[in-house]
Amino acid sequence: MVSVLFVCLGNICRSPMAEAVMRRLIEQKGLSGEITADSAGTGSWHAGEAPHEGTRRKLDEEGVSYEGMAARQLDKQDFEKFNYIVCMDEQNVRDARKMLGQPDDPKIIRLLDLTGNAGDVPDPWYTDNFNETYELVTAGCRELLDKIEREQFGG
Repeated sequence: MVSVLFVCLGNICRSPMAEAVMRRLIEQKGLSGEITADSAGTGSWHAGEAPHEGTRRKLDEEGVSYEGMAARQLDKQDFEKFNYIVCMDEQNVRDARKMLGQPDDPKIIRLLDLTGNAGDVPDPWYTDNFNETYELVTAGCRELLDKIEREQFGG
């Protein structure tokens, strides 16, 4: 089983949105038994909370399920449990590397580095632009799924 962990700051906006989008893409490709997705935050402020209202509203608009999701903080065991640790911005990459004690491991990546639009996924907590976040996350998740299929399944 291939496992993906999406990481952002508080685990209520970007990373749960990416988790939900990735789950749908995995299901659409018939790979639910092969790939799993989860999410976590570098901070603990929102642990146990559902995704942000704006994230839920956008996912509802797009017909993407976020059922059962609750924020949690990244922990050291995540490095062993996940094949891909995919961060929403460069600060998340730095924080995840530090928290996981893995300063150089290539499995910790920034989502949009997989696309032609390399950069950070802006945090809608501050921008209030959940549409932009959804578009960027969806593009990144599509590229990530293609990468996983090539690397893990020779596709």
